[in-house]
Amino acid sequence: MYFAYSALLALVLVLGSPYWLYEMLRHGKYRTGLRERLGGISVRLTRISQPTIWIHAVSVGEVLAISELVRQLRAECRSYRVLVSTTTDTGQRLARQRFGEENVFYFPLDFRFAVRRWLQALRPELVVIAETELWPHFLRNAREEKARIAIVNARISDKSFKGYRRWKGLIASVLQIPDLFLAQTDQDAQRLRDIGAPQDRVITTGNLKYDVPLPSPPAIVEELRRALSGAGPVLVCGSTVEGEEPLLLGAFTNILANHAGAVLLLAPRHPQRFDEVERLLREVKIPFWRRSKWAGGPIRGGVLLVDSIGELSALYALADIAFVGGSIVPRGGHNIIEPAQHGVAIVVGNHTENFRDIVGLFQSRDAVRVVGPAELPLMFMQLIANEAERHALGKRALETLEIQRGATLRTITQLKKLLESNAHEVTQS
Repeated sequence: MYFAYSALLALVLVLGSPYWLYEMLRHGKYRTGLRERLGGISVRLTRISQPTIWIHAVSVGEVLAISELVRQLRAECRSYRVLVSTTTDTGQRLARQRFGEENVFYFPLDFRFAVRRWLQALRPELVVIAETELWPHFLRNAREEKARIAIVNARISDKSFKGYRRWKGLIASVLQIPDLFLAQTDQDAQRLRDIGAPQDRVITTGNLKYDVPLPSPPAIVEELRRALSGAGPVLVCGSTVEGEEPLLLGAFTNILANHAGAVLLLAPRHPQRFDEVERLLREVKIPFWRRSKWAGGPIRGGVLLVDSIGELSALYALADIAFVGGSIVPRGGHNIIEPAQHGVAIVVGNHTENFRDIVGLFQSRDAVRVVGPAELPLMFMQLIANEAERHALGKRALETLEIQRGATLRTITQLKKLLESNAHEVTQS
């Protein structure tokens, strides 16, 4: 099975190399961290005298989810050095900001030679993988290096569940490797069991994302608060994807017709689309400012294009209404917890499959509005016109978030048990 997997992975790498080379040259993607991805050990990580815990978080969402987990592990397991790997560049930047550059690196490609070099260099006693990243070579070699392995904040989306069931015969053997699966919901736990995870290794601990604390707001928040004085209403549309900006700008044009001081903070999901969205703004002839070029001064009656990384979460604090993207077009949606932390009225589209449980919970408590493309402009206008409804919606969102907290503590408890069992085995041997 592993030989066939290696051959397939190599084939994908070879066939995909022209595309990746093009992306490297055109957009600079994949170039950063290439040496680490291929098994090159970074100099900043070579002087490791403590036993280590290796946590892997793919991108920004996973990095945010584990942030409180990392903080508490460092506080409660002081004899261990906690290291974090990411796959994406955006995740890497955020992880270095949050956890320190000396503790963060790129996750290796899942080739035996690459993962073995990292595992042998770091010698982790515990490997923690956020959500459900099942890399066969990495998991197998981590087990050979005697590390305990936990999949935390585990979730199985509807789309992934269909794929896993189709390949259950191959995946089942990989699912025998981790010592523990800590699932977000009972449904995720049952799906893990259905595709082959051992019954006694699956526990429901909740969603770590509910425990993510609000970071200290960057200076830009207060700068914009002053710049927006006298403006309004303020809409923050975050994590938008291709096909959504024209709909949002159309709705915003209607708002401007009735509210000349309205402002839209527009934050595309992917940095490579910043220029594309700027061209769209020029085409529709809406006044706009670009965050990276804004030199201060009032903002009123137009769009601020947020072309930065890591600021969106804090910018939701400025919103009267928040729209969370990837949901009007069929991309599965993005996380609504960040605006909920600020008690902001939240609107999403009707494609939220990737966050079905979170959105479903908020819907059950009347704490989010879910609309289709045709209803979106009307929903914005309705919430703008009804201040009491808008404030009540935001308040219920914050209350819903607060009653779900506790997953981090439950996860820490289980991880400490794994470390203790590992120490006991070492002592016995």
